[in-house]
Amino acid sequence: MSQESLPSDGGPEHPDALPEYAERVLEVTELIPPGRVMTYGDVAEWLGEGGPRQVGRVMALYGGAVPWWRVVRADGVLLPGHELRAIGHYRAEGTPLKEAGRVAEDHVPRLDMRRARWDGGGHTEGHT
Repeated sequence: MSQESLPSDGGPEHPDALPEYAERVLEVTELIPPGRVMTYGDVAEWLGEGGPRQVGRVMALYGGAVPWWRVVRADGVLLPGHELRAIGHYRAEGTPLKEAGRVAEDHVPRLDMRRARWDGGGHTEGHT
């Protein structure tokens, strides 16, 4: 997937500038309170543009400067390859987790989406 797959925003004025859509995704990510999460689809819905894949692409390319662990898969599975870093953040922030069952081969907890999911309440000034 290339940057062309991100929703059109007319292109940046400066070649090193973030695409406008990416800036908006990162702004929403920064609004998510510690201990809470939004899914990729939730972020796209909040913005009224793009979809889960576009948000995921933005996070993969530019998410390192924001609390990336707060934008997650809808099933609560932790981001493959980043599970240990994410768990550290979740535990430090008190994010609700479901401990892995004994049959889970990797014994990595999942997010408790029912309790951890944030709907944007209280921060509607950024909602479009």
